[in-house]
Amino acid sequence: MEYSLYTKCLFEFIGTAILVLMGDGVVAGTTLKQSKGYGGGWIAITLAWGFAVMCGAFVASPYSGAHLNPALSIGMAVAGAFPWADVPAYAAAQLLGGFVGALLVYVFYKDHYDATEDPGVKLGTFCTMPAIMNKPRNFVCELMGTFILVFVILCLALKGNVAEVGLGAVGTFPVTFLIMAIGMSLGGTTGYAINPARDLPPRLAHAVLPIKGKGDSGWGYSWVPVLGPVVGACLAAVCYLLIF
Repeated sequence: MEYSLYTKCLFEFIGTAILVLMGDGVVAGTTLKQSKGYGGGWIAITLAWGFAVMCGAFVASPYSGAHLNPALSIGMAVAGAFPWADVPAYAAAQLLGGFVGALLVYVFYKDHYDATEDPGVKLGTFCTMPAIMNKPRNFVCELMGTFILVFVILCLALKGNVAEVGLGAVGTFPVTFLIMAIGMSLGGTTGYAINPARDLPPRLAHAVLPIKGKGDSGWGYSWVPVLGPVVGACLAAVCYLLIF
């Protein structure tokens, strides 16, 4: 059944909101003071981010293909697997979903934001900042992480690779493990945004919310987790076309 663009975008919005609520939620739960999950660590974060993508994809995939990521939508369009005309609407829905998801994280953990003094920790529950600030290298890291994400997703759709069980033709479970692997292998430098919708809208939410002692929103770095993933996705699509 073919759904309207409105329906597709509605589910992109819902799926991305779930993704950010659960993904940023695990960061909040493991880093904000007095949370029962405090100190859960990097493994908990990377595992839960993969499951967060899985949950959002299960909701959205029957209707929209569950891109949940403007960079992925652009990369698939470059590869000829998605219509360019739908990219702006998908991206707008994904960005709005990311903003709403971040707002919900704040509502959920409000008391713990108040109990946490470190402004950097608070910012980290919304968006990414690099472990070592080196913007050219940070850009390359985001590019490479997203390249792997999009290239592997495109390859998963090849005949004989996986069954067609959601998230378009690529399968939700393999992508869940892919997100986990990228986080564990390539996430230590920048926090692996690999998705403008999980970084830019939550960063905006951090800027506008009345968070006690929140500090700066890191706007000087904000272009890296947006442009890096977009360029990485485009390069992945070009390489896919050249190889396959």
